[in-house]
Amino acid sequence: MIAKRVTPPNQLGLGLNLSTKKTRKREFLDEMDRVVPWGALVQIVEPHSPRAKTGRPPFAIETMLRIHYLQQWFGLSDPAMEEALHDVPLYREFARLGDGVSRLPDETTILRFRHLLEAHDLAADMLRVVNDILQAKGLMLRTGTAVDATLISAPSSTKNAEGERDPEMHQAKKGEQWYFGMKAHIGVDTASGFVHTVVGTAANVSDINVAGALLHGEEHAAFGDSAYQGVHKRAEAKGPTWHVAMRPGKRRLLNPFIAPEFAAERVEKMKASIRAKVEHPFRVLKQQFGFTKVRYRGLAKNTAQIVTLFALSNLWMARRKLMDARG
Repeated sequence: MIAKRVTPPNQLGLGLNLSTKKTRKREFLDEMDRVVPWGALVQIVEPHSPRAKTGRPPFAIETMLRIHYLQQWFGLSDPAMEEALHDVPLYREFARLGDGVSRLPDETTILRFRHLLEAHDLAADMLRVVNDILQAKGLMLRTGTAVDATLISAPSSTKNAEGERDPEMHQAKKGEQWYFGMKAHIGVDTASGFVHTVVGTAANVSDINVAGALLHGEEHAAFGDSAYQGVHKRAEAKGPTWHVAMRPGKRRLLNPFIAPEFAAERVEKMKASIRAKVEHPFRVLKQQFGFTKVRYRGLAKNTAQIVTLFALSNLWMARRKLMDARG
């Protein structure tokens, strides 16, 4: 009789204790869980949240906010978010949906919550609350603003129910390449790099036409690249002292051996170093959160998503200081 060999437990599969492994995704969610001001954000949504008189009780506002932010961070559609809640224990843990819950939010519930935020423009209120917290902690000075815009692509295909491209999007040329989509215009605090104002437009809207709307009114100086040449002449942009980059063709003609032109080049480098702060939120939006293409049709829905992402990007960029402050 041949004895049956028993495989030791540590040789079954990899023998890993998956419950203690701290992945990058878990670490990211742990950090954001600590720095997002959940209580303040719940207070923004609560007055607009419907009260269920009959039927099943609604999910907690904080739970739905957590699910909404998971969608933004990981680029999940409403059906994909519902499936992820069933498949990924980490997402349920972050959303405070423990093992004892009898049901999970379905895609319709997730959709209705997103529409609630859009209908009352609550994303802008959330950005304001986040920035108020950052300013109260001395992380945002609001003495200067840098402005810029980035193109966000939209699907150009007409293979959809309407048989046409999104009428609120438009095409624009950048360099030698054409893009179809929208623009995200932002105003950034020059001291910290945090976004304080967001405006969404079609891609063909000139940057200079939106410059005045990106100011909060308290800054003494404003900075922009060469696309904002002449902005100081516009009535809606008056107030701060504008420092706009020289046009690239003119800057290339500067002679470093002539004192005035050498000084002008030094000034351009200084302005560029300040404007560099505006690129950090764009990097977080596109690289950290992976937002490179619009998900919805229409400017309002996509702008609401972008405002939410920039509010979260402020918290992401400030997370170290916020966590140190909270111990």
